[in-house]
Amino acid sequence: MNRATIRAAVGGFAMLEALIALVICSMGVLGVVGLQGAMTRAQTSATFRAEASFLAQRLIGDMWTDRTNLTQYATASCGTACADWQARVAARLPGGTSTVTVGATGVVAIEIRWAQAGESTNRFTTAVSIN
Repeated sequence: MNRATIRAAVGGFAMLEALIALVICSMGVLGVVGLQGAMTRAQTSATFRAEASFLAQRLIGDMWTDRTNLTQYATASCGTACADWQARVAARLPGGTSTVTVGATGVVAIEIRWAQAGESTNRFTTAVSIN
């Protein structure tokens, strides 16, 4: 083999190495983009869970300060304060709905539901005894 033939063969191999490196690098970039998307979805989900927890704790605080009217906070006989809170749930969570149950012994159960786009319905539930 003469030198020109060897150089042409080596040059073709270098081009093949460069193309393979480009494909591997592209797959790495696509993996990072996919990871970023998954992290964004997880962060959004965590934000909604934290918001639901905050809303439930806020209602519990209101109930503690208004213990004499505790039964008015139940969803079935929802008073003005409860209606305002339900409007806040609907405004802050996508498709947000809530159910408040007040037991005869002062046990309060709060369930908040919301639905993110492309996901099933999420739910936050808490119960507390207010005496």
